[in-house]
Amino acid sequence: MATTLLTTVFVSACSPKFNWRDYRSNDAPYTVQFPGKPAQQTRTVDLDGQQVSLTMAATEIDGTTFAVASGELPDAAHAQLAMLAMKTAMVKNIAGVVSSDKMSAVSSANGAGGQQTSIDIEAKGSQNGIPMSLSGKFVVKDKRIYQVIVVGREKLIVRDTVDTFISSFKLN
Repeated sequence: MATTLLTTVFVSACSPKFNWRDYRSNDAPYTVQFPGKPAQQTRTVDLDGQQVSLTMAATEIDGTTFAVASGELPDAAHAQLAMLAMKTAMVKNIAGVVSSDKMSAVSSANGAGGQQTSIDIEAKGSQNGIPMSLSGKFVVKDKRIYQVIVVGREKLIVRDTVDTFISSFKLN
């Protein structure tokens, strides 16, 4: 039994459906590893009354979406509000309930790099009666916001894949 389980885990980790590649945004200072070739689009969205131009890079593997969105606000206070609105909107998209919500704040050592705040969430919900899972990291640094999410059918989400994607996100 243990050999079968180990073989299954090894085969799924090496699956050709996950073609991990480094991605460096041309529009915002971040890098991330996508499990497939991402498409990019920019559109204006309403984040709790603020019109924000968000650029999103995303790929879908077997019905699971891996995406990073980024945008710039007029100042850090507006960015904080927009980050919270992004988180709320993503949870609402799956009619979800947040099961884990962890906030952290980091200041640069010399004070010149500004402050970075992030929220890591896990949520469960449904779309059209199908159980859905959302894992996300929402980040604000100075006046920039970032949304790093994995969303898909709950039974198809692989935790290691989610962790690989979200933990690979780095601000430059």
